[in-house]
Amino acid sequence: MSLLSGVSEFFGLDIGTTAVRLVQLRGNGPQKSLVKYGYIPIDTRVALSDAKADQQKLASAINELINESKIMTRNVAVGLPSLKVFTTIADIDKVPNNELSKSIHYQADSLIPTPVEESKIDWALIGDSPKEQGKLEIVLSSVANNFIEQRLDMLEEIGLNVIAFEPDNLALVRALLPSDVGTPQIVVDMGHASTDIIVTMNGAPRLSRAIPTGMDTIVRSASQNLNVDEKQAQQFVSKFGMSKDKLEGQVYQAIIGTIDVLTGEIDKSVKFFEGRYPGTKLDRLIVTGGASTLPEFPLYVANKFGMNVEIGNAWRNIAYASDRQNELAALSNQFGVAAGLAERDE
Repeated sequence: MSLLSGVSEFFGLDIGTTAVRLVQLRGNGPQKSLVKYGYIPIDTRVALSDAKADQQKLASAINELINESKIMTRNVAVGLPSLKVFTTIADIDKVPNNELSKSIHYQADSLIPTPVEESKIDWALIGDSPKEQGKLEIVLSSVANNFIEQRLDMLEEIGLNVIAFEPDNLALVRALLPSDVGTPQIVVDMGHASTDIIVTMNGAPRLSRAIPTGMDTIVRSASQNLNVDEKQAQQFVSKFGMSKDKLEGQVYQAIIGTIDVLTGEIDKSVKFFEGRYPGTKLDRLIVTGGASTLPEFPLYVANKFGMNVEIGNAWRNIAYASDRQNELAALSNQFGVAAGLAERDE
């Protein structure tokens, strides 16, 4: 969803539910250099609110972050939260290239949940359909116009020039995967309110889902089942997670029901992908966000699915001074989207 091209300097902006994060890079080619990064915590209620007063609070927080980070450019690539974006893989009839866009917009009405005239639509051609001979496979994304317009107005009011909007899941995949990866991968990014499940092959998403189960849901389960307040539940979950031998496994027992809802959705995603692409097998899963910091969750999914599980590294395609290794590694699970946005080739 690019608005301008040929912009030489910009930064990536990830407006999350608990924090706003930014990354600025420099250079061309597959590996750019880190110039600046920063984050500022925000109130979840403000982040999720459409009220004008809350939008102004959000704008103030973004402005404060830009000033603190000493970002000089006003050009910005902005992430679109997965819960606001509908993404699907579709098979469409082959038509001449110059008619493809028109054909997709004509068919979009039956593919997206919102009326076409009220939506911003973006698509990318993947190739021939694996299911129907003579058809093409595309990835199609849509987002409500009013959300885009509201976000654009808010950012322009603080003097930013939005050069692109991009779904968070596309940015995340760009950051976490090497540019030349061809084998199928599944990425699980657990946020505060939801978890993104993205399956990619040959660098293109083949399935993207936002599941309304996040760290907040897990903490609430711990709070209710252990009969403690949410602050203490948060501490228990962060410290003991899915360990069966800590606190006699009480935290594990308190959250396993919620975890299994999530792993059930991962299982459905794997089966859908392997059913659509016969002969392909997913054997590598990358975890980030809360999925990488919840104790023993990576091991649990590795055993459950018989896959190699890797902790995602937001900085894997970015060059930086070696003495910043520890500082950046500690923040890696939070910066995938912002880094991926900054890695765009404009």
